[in-house]
This record gives sequence, structure tokens and C-alpha cells, in this order.
Amino acid sequence: MDAFTTLLEWVKKSEKITILTGAGMSTDSGIPDFRSEDGVWQDKVLFSAMNASYLRQNPEPFWPRFKRAFMSERYLKAKPNVGHEILAWLETAGKNITVITQNVDGLHQQAGSTRVFEVHGTTRTATCPSCHTTYDQNYVLAHDIPRCQAKTPVGPCDTVLWPDVVLFDQPVRSFGDALDAVIHADLMIVLGTSLEVHPVADLPTYRPLSTKLVIINLDETALDALADLVIHAPISEVLLTLSRCFGKEDELR
Repeated sequence: MDAFTTLLEWVKKSEKITILTGAGMSTDSGIPDFRSEDGVWQDKVLFSAMNASYLRQNPEPFWPRFKRAFMSERYLKAKPNVGHEILAWLETAGKNITVITQNVDGLHQQAGSTRVFEVHGTTRTATCPSCHTTYDQNYVLAHDIPRCQAKTPVGPCDTVLWPDVVLFDQPVRSFGDALDAVIHADLMIVLGTSLEVHPVADLPTYRPLSTKLVIINLDETALDALADLVIHAPISEVLLTLSRCFGKEDELR
């Protein structure tokens, strides 16, 4: 039995599927891997500014740098690709799908996935650290230095907003929820991540022994040796082939 046939059978028979996605999930949407040769983290000045300590001490210079990294025209124009759409389609076809993503682009939700844990946060909102009022991306884009406009007894709050992206010296978000999804899955699929950024990279190691682990990535990952199935191929290509194996009349049950 070849690897794809095995994957197909496991998806069909699984009741709860937990999917962990990384940068490779969004490259077909035009968003390069931040750690790649043409990724934004090659800019060491920008890289060094993406932490809470810098933001706390230098809120005004932080925002132009953050926008250059996470709100470029290419980033803002990105749309869900076929991989995102197929994961959302699996839900409508009757599968219990939980997506844990390291990406901050919101493309899983745009595609229609309803249960998504963004462990590294999101670029779609920013929050006031003083009064905790949340603002959407349009507000942030409309202001060079976005400040809180919430009313206080002495006037507008006027505190510089913080992005809802997890910065380098901050803890990840929703890790408990993500861990719970891994523990209760009977199939875990890793898509487009090298599994090198911790603690999220450790999530597959918490799965029960009965839970199958599938890793789909162009290159080798740190946990290939622990996986039950490894496929080194483009994500969209694998997922598109998977979806074609089910007719609309087949509810994947």
C-alpha cells in the first residue's frame, strides 16, 4: 500500500482529526516563509525589534517595522489557497477537524475552518495594553502609530496598541486548547512546518500511542522519525489529490 492510499484510509476512518500547520501552508497564497532566504527575518534589525521588550520601550518605532513584516501589500492581498479550502471542506463533509496553526494570517478562517487555534496570534487585531480594547486591522492600517481611542474620565486612553501577534519573548496562545486537541485526536496531520519552533513543535509528541501521526512537508522535519507516515510533497498537491478521491456524495464517513 502506498503512502497516499494509507493517508486516504486513515482520513476516512478517523473520527477526530487534529491538523498542525506552519508557514508552508500559506506559501501558495503568496506569503513566503519568514525564515526562508527571502523571508522578513533575514532583516536582523527587524528581527531584533519583534519582541515585547522592544515594543514596551519603543512603541512608536515598533509599529512601522511590524507593518513592514506583517502588513505588506503582498501579505494583505493573500487569499486562502486550495489547501486551506480543502481543510475547510473536510468539515462540511462531516469530519471533526481542529486546526492548530503557527500562522498569523487568518487564512484558515477565511477559507471557512471553524475550529482554529492560532498559537502565534493574529495580525487581524491589535489590543490596548491599558484598557484591553481591541481594534481590527483596518483601524491599525489607517494609523501610522495606532493608539487607543477608548474614552476615560480624563479623555481618550491614547495608549499605543499592541499587535495580537505573539512576539518572540511572549508565551504562545491557546496552548492548552491545542494540547487537548492533540490528546483527543485519533489522527494528527502536520502540514508545512519543519517542527523547529518550540513549544508548538513538541505538540505531536503528546499524542496517544494509538493516534497516527502524518507529516506532509517538502523537506525533512525534526520529527520525521517518530511519524507513522511521512510524505515529502507540496501540501496543496497532496490535499487536492485527497479531495478528488471523495465524491460529493461521499460524506467521508
